[in-house]
Amino acid sequence: MSRRPRIVIIAVLVLPFLTAASCDDEPSGIRVGRATVGTVEEVVEAPGTVTARSAATLTAPAAGTIAELRVSSGDRVDEGDLLAVIDSPELTQRRDAAEEALDQAAPVPVASNYAEVSHGTDERAGKAFAHASESAGKIGDPELRKAFQQQIAAAEAQYREASEAAAAAVRSVQRGVASLSRAVGALSAAQRLQAEQSYALADAAVEALSLRAPVSGVVQWGGPRPAAGPDVSALLAGGAAGAGAVPAAQAGVDSALPVGAYVTAGTPILTVVDTGELGLTADVDETDMLLVKAGIAAEVELDAAPGVAYAATVRSSDLLPTTSARGGVSYRVRLELAPADPRPLPGMSAIVRLTVRQAEDVVTVPASAVISVDGRDTVWAVRGGRFEAVPVTLGVQGDETVQIASGVEAGEAIVVSGADQVEAGDEAP
Repeated sequence: MSRRPRIVIIAVLVLPFLTAASCDDEPSGIRVGRATVGTVEEVVEAPGTVTARSAATLTAPAAGTIAELRVSSGDRVDEGDLLAVIDSPELTQRRDAAEEALDQAAPVPVASNYAEVSHGTDERAGKAFAHASESAGKIGDPELRKAFQQQIAAAEAQYREASEAAAAAVRSVQRGVASLSRAVGALSAAQRLQAEQSYALADAAVEALSLRAPVSGVVQWGGPRPAAGPDVSALLAGGAAGAGAVPAAQAGVDSALPVGAYVTAGTPILTVVDTGELGLTADVDETDMLLVKAGIAAEVELDAAPGVAYAATVRSSDLLPTTSARGGVSYRVRLELAPADPRPLPGMSAIVRLTVRQAEDVVTVPASAVISVDGRDTVWAVRGGRFEAVPVTLGVQGDETVQIASGVEAGEAIVVSGADQVEAGDEAP
């Protein structure tokens, strides 16, 4: 199917388009037609890709083994559903140790080295926050990761306040301006808070091992498939892979990681794709970008469904450009794709034709009639029986037909082909 923009011409004034100058006895190839009245659409064409409303890849938040897989590829799930569970002995042991420390937490003895107690409590708190931050950074679900990071930040702020109060109380005792019980109470409170927070954060890290659907959608094993070919270094390494490692995908084999498989932190386990509403992204060249506005209509053709026209509407466009490897600059335009059959799949390639301008009931001429003379858009008109170069002002410019804003009137005879062979003043046939 032709990739050229579709130009719609609605003739209001019905006039002969070609004259006898186009007969076979005219060897010059000059053809004369007439300007008419119609509708012109200016279409910008851009490559595009079908997009899902959202897609979230769930990764292993820590090294361990897959303890449970509760879904299969293609299953539809709801937000919050439990999909898989990772068993991480490291995080579990850390939580158990924090729980034991919390159970054994006791008030600071009176005959203690308070500075040493304070320093030790701060050190344990710092390690707990560092471990928690490390675990949070490996959580694939952005919302869950953000919530965990906020919990860590709040715990750090709360502990910092308690630590500063304990340090101030110790200094007051050392200066003899406060009772010993005040320092003991402040240090005990800081120690207790540190133990409670260490357990809470360790428990939250273990809870993150239960992978829940961040959005409603359809399950797919692993993460987005890379476009590149196989890793050459991995192929050369042959059997050097670590024991227990499971390939992400093999030809002819389901790429699901089986229960009991060992995974490292960050390994993609599954992806939930929300296909409730499909959209499009189109990369529009910088030379056309100023014509693209929110709300304009577009026609879409998929490589996978040639001949089928899909309707779309521009929703927004990026302000910052992207640069291709060849140095070209384009801008990402986002569109809403209207429902249609066959229903596209996310990632499918498309040609997007954006109707950036339209003019109705205007004077139109074929694009071949417009030439450049001394840097001016010009049309050869037939006036007084002879050819005359008439400067014109163009309006909306279609691929095959253009609007004449001024210079030529509807019904006027013009050269529509062979304009490069016309000489001013020549007698028109």
